[in-house]
This record gives sequence, C-alpha cells and structure tokens, in this order.
Amino acid sequence: MTKEAVSPIPNAITAVRLVVGLVMFVLLAGAAGGVPFLSAYLTIDDQFAMQRWACVAFVVASVTDFADGYLARKLHAETRWGAILDPIADKILVCGTILGLFALGAQPVIALPTALILFREFAVSALREAAAGRGVAVPVTLLAKWKTTIQLVALGVLLLTQSWGAFDFDPAHLPIVDLIANWLIWIAAAITVWTGAAYFIAAKHDI
Repeated sequence: MTKEAVSPIPNAITAVRLVVGLVMFVLLAGAAGGVPFLSAYLTIDDQFAMQRWACVAFVVASVTDFADGYLARKLHAETRWGAILDPIADKILVCGTILGLFALGAQPVIALPTALILFREFAVSALREAAAGRGVAVPVTLLAKWKTTIQLVALGVLLLTQSWGAFDFDPAHLPIVDLIANWLIWIAAAITVWTGAAYFIAAKHDI
C-alpha cells in the first residue's frame, strides 16, 4: 500500500507569507529612508507608494496566516515542516511590522506593548528550542492562535495610522483611528504575555 501524498499547498502558502513579510519590511524601511544607496533617489511620492504597497503586503501576509492553517486541516496536510515554518513566518511578519512602524516614526506610546510582544515572541522561540533539544513538543494552543490574529489586527491598524498620509485619507479621522490602534496593541500585548506565561508554566515540568 502506497502512502497517500500530502498536499504541498498549505506549506507553500506559509512560505509565501514568509517572503511577503520580508518584502513588506523592506518596503517600510525604504519608505522611511533606511535602504542604503536607494533612499537618496526616492521622492516623497515614491516613499508614499512604498508605504501603500507595504500595507498591501501586510494584508496579503495576514490573510495567508488564516488560509494555510485552514487548508492544512481541510486537506489533512498538517506536517512537521509546516508546524516549524508557520510560527517562523508569523514572527517575521509581526517583528518586521513593529520594526517598520518605528522606522516610520511610530509614537512612543506603543513602545512598551510592542516591546512586550517582541520579548514574548523571542522567549517562546527559545523555549521551543530548549524543549525540542529534550524531545519535548510545545504545541500551539487555541488562545495562542487567536493571539496572532489579534496581534495582526492591532499592527494592521497601527500601520494604517502611520500610512494615513500615503493614502491621502481625511486627517480629521486620524485621532479616533489612532486611539483604537493604541487600545488594540495594548490588548494584543496583554494576551501575548498571558499566552507566553502559560507556555512556560506548562513546560516547566518537562524541560
């Protein structure tokens, strides 16, 4: 009896998210004037265009975060490689967006919640590596999956506020959107820290 082939589509979508996340960060860095040998030749319109495309890349990458997991379950194509690649792609997208936001001049008020998010992501990555070295798996919890979704929503709204001028939106609406973004990033940070602590508590007896 031959082994049934596993669909490569979910892993391919995850790989696309990883690449798009990197492209998004380069676009944000370029819009902020942080790309050597290129930024000197960019006009304001070029930088605004890069910001707009970065927002598009963020949305595409965020949608694939839902699509790859859904298809993996639907097609029974959940693989060990996918389980490794998926959180890496998520972290590249989240961390790249945070760094891009500060490159664009994000407000200091988001420094603490975004720092907590970055700290948690790297800490959990270290935990997974230590657990893997001892042959212990650290499965992703349902709340952690929702955590990623909330992070992406919060970061997406923050990215929108930073790119408000690039889209030529009405400045009168910016303060309320900015307030919503700040509340969302704090909510995302709280859930992020909570799930990170839960991982360490669950793993402390096995590592």
